[in-house]
Amino acid sequence: MVTVKELAKMIDHSLLHPTMTDAILKQECEVAKKYDVASVCIKPYAVKDAVTWLQGTDVLVGTVIGFPHGNSTIEIKVKETEQAIADGAKEIDMVVNIGKVLGENWDYVKNEIDEINRVTVKGGAILKVIFENDYLTEDKYKIKLCEICSEIRTAFVKTSTGYGFVKGDDGKYSYAGATEYDLKLMRKHSHPDVQVKAAGGVRTLDDLLKVRDLGVTRVGATATSVILEAAMERFEGKKGADTSGSEADKLSGY
Repeated sequence: MVTVKELAKMIDHSLLHPTMTDAILKQECEVAKKYDVASVCIKPYAVKDAVTWLQGTDVLVGTVIGFPHGNSTIEIKVKETEQAIADGAKEIDMVVNIGKVLGENWDYVKNEIDEINRVTVKGGAILKVIFENDYLTEDKYKIKLCEICSEIRTAFVKTSTGYGFVKGDDGKYSYAGATEYDLKLMRKHSHPDVQVKAAGGVRTLDDLLKVRDLGVTRVGATATSVILEAAMERFEGKKGADTSGSEADKLSGY
């Protein structure tokens, strides 16, 4: 039987929307503290503040590197990682160079992931490698990334940023995020020691339970309060008061 605590410790409370003010970031760290989630994934400049706000809890502070498009040079990504760790980040979510992946420049891609992983591990943190699957039009790219991450032994492979919008034929932008197909593919082609993080579209308790059954151990979410209030009601018989969602969920739709 799954517990609410186990489900909470699957969640990285995502605080990355560009319109989030410092006041909202602080408020959302209180949400993370209230539900005792695994971590907050916060905008890089706010890592130091988040460490202070979450002091005395076991909610970790994570942040993003090369976000959201992965286009920075390796040197800049390494510097970003070093700065994040110096500021107190314990988890690093890095976007791969998507153009290099699609161009099949695998030596570059492997070198980038390896260099950032080395810096991350040296700093006592863990690395999650974001593929941005919506941009990867063929399975071969995702499979190769899983193989590279397995060889390097990154802590996680991750589906999406939540901001990888693809332009449709109608001119509108949308994203699929963490699909069942991709999660199964990534779990199948990753070493057992490499965990899978789902990001983009996990918005309900049933969504969380579904990806958990697929072998996912961590999710990026803004609908944290909605998910965990539903879990408390279902598994503990507690009717929570907070059913409207947090400011993060209202802003992001992650």
